Amino acid sequence: MCWLARRNAGTLTRASLPTNNGGAHMLTVMATVFTKIINGELPARFVYEDDETVAFLTIEPMTQGHTLVVPRAEIDHWQEVDSALFGRIMAVAQLIGKAVCRAFGTERAGVIIAGLEVPHLHVHVFPTRHLSDFGFANVDRHPSPESLDEAQTKIKAALAELG
Repeated sequence: MCWLARRNAGTLTRASLPTNNGGAHMLTVMATVFTKIINGELPARFVYEDDETVAFLTIEPMTQGHTLVVPRAEIDHWQEVDSALFGRIMAVAQLIGKAVCRAFGTERAGVIIAGLEVPHLHVHVFPTRHLSDFGFANVDRHPSPESLDEAQTKIKAALAELG
């Protein structure tokens, strides 16, 4: 079930749905911001793409190199994703984790699945040196375009080195 339908399941009635000119009821579900990014409707700094997943830099990084791994399919809750696709998402997250460690000289990469702001499954992967790096309250809300470009270049280079 889609996020909108599930969220509003108790409040939607046939009479409350919009109709087209012929009187038939319609329900339009808006694409998530991540779907718009994946479809090229919104800009992003991609570092990885395959048939099932993409990875791009977040615009509010906890640390430089903070990357989101996102399935192309709109899935809200990670607990509901097909296990094969979840395995693929986590394999890509692992690859991105290796790349951000290499790119930013850290021994560890943090991984978080929060699922609170965008109703589209995404895995946060970021280079980390300290437990304090895990705070969404500490994000850089205004990173410079140059910093994001540099992170993208470094991660892509590290991915190329990893093969």
